[in-house]
Amino acid sequence: MESPSKQPDHNLHLHPSSKRTLFSREGQITYRIPALIYIKDCQTYFAFAEKRKTYDDSDADVLVLRRGKRQDGKIEWLPAEVLTEARLEGYRTMNPCPVYKSNMLFLFFICVLGNTPENEQILTGKNKARLCYISSTDYGQSWSKETDLTESVIGDEISNWATFAVGPGHGIKMKSGRLIIPAYVYYIEKGSDTTSYAFALYSDDDGKTWKIGSKVYAESNECQMAELIDQEGKSQLYCNARTRKGHRLESWSKKHTEIAFERCEKSEKLVETGSGCQGSVLSFHAFEHAKEESSSSKPRTNTWLLYSHPSDKLSRENVAVYLNKTPWDASGWSKPLIIHEGPSGYSDLAHCEDRKNFACLMECGEKREFEEIAFVEFSYDATSNHD
Repeated sequence: MESPSKQPDHNLHLHPSSKRTLFSREGQITYRIPALIYIKDCQTYFAFAEKRKTYDDSDADVLVLRRGKRQDGKIEWLPAEVLTEARLEGYRTMNPCPVYKSNMLFLFFICVLGNTPENEQILTGKNKARLCYISSTDYGQSWSKETDLTESVIGDEISNWATFAVGPGHGIKMKSGRLIIPAYVYYIEKGSDTTSYAFALYSDDDGKTWKIGSKVYAESNECQMAELIDQEGKSQLYCNARTRKGHRLESWSKKHTEIAFERCEKSEKLVETGSGCQGSVLSFHAFEHAKEESSSSKPRTNTWLLYSHPSDKLSRENVAVYLNKTPWDASGWSKPLIIHEGPSGYSDLAHCEDRKNFACLMECGEKREFEEIAFVEFSYDATSNHD
């Protein structure tokens, strides 16, 4: 493993005046699990979160949304809205996961029966989660009623699942038009043991029907995905997943008829935090060709990767962003740019297209990571050198 001083420079700059608290703890009411998407068509950020009765997972309640319109270099944030359509009676709504294509904004989520915690489902092998989404054709001004995909997409396979969830964080649209929703499942192995695996839900018909891709073949959990495109225009799907082993898991899939991750590597440069934490990943068109490509056996790239996650090895502290200009190679990650010093947890990244500006929606605070959900912007500057 390279020492931090020898890691590639990130050339990233935090906009110090851009931090904005979007959701703040009010007594016991807590906001957690951020999801962020930028829609170029309306030049708007969509910031989603869970509104909980307390900070605990079993006290999740409803999803909320704030929209931030970008105008004249500034962002005007509208008040928070409760997404009353995104719920099932008797269930709590969790894990917002938005994706956008052709004037259609999908918001995926899970609904979990009552206050049943995830650990109880894992221990008993009895799933209480359902796979749902709502959609909007007017940029979130109005939403469809909830659609429950549990039977039509998962079907009888649910008997092998102790529980599952989507995301959390954004989904993606690939250049082929395929829509990807990242997910993970606690799969019941022989006997009563369960192992968690990342996988993808995908649609090739603009969201009319959805299918389940193959599981990542190594133990993995909450994940996000990105599309990598080489200089010949060939595409791969990339997955970055949480683990309990002190490092992130990176996987790549070349499959185009279905999704199956053929290559998995533990990431020596992307450490996990304690027993693990969700992280975000984002691909975008390279601003320049990297001076040093990865080994000749790997393709030259037209895309780079960004990743956000707490940078402390032991606790959820100091959320940071990392840049990889050689995304076929797990050793290509830069040293981190810390965007919040102190307690911090889950995060989600977005790219303001046609600009070198990026945004992160993150859990953070002064004493605990669930005190607020804040929005920050940062940018890439090729002329800068931090070494």
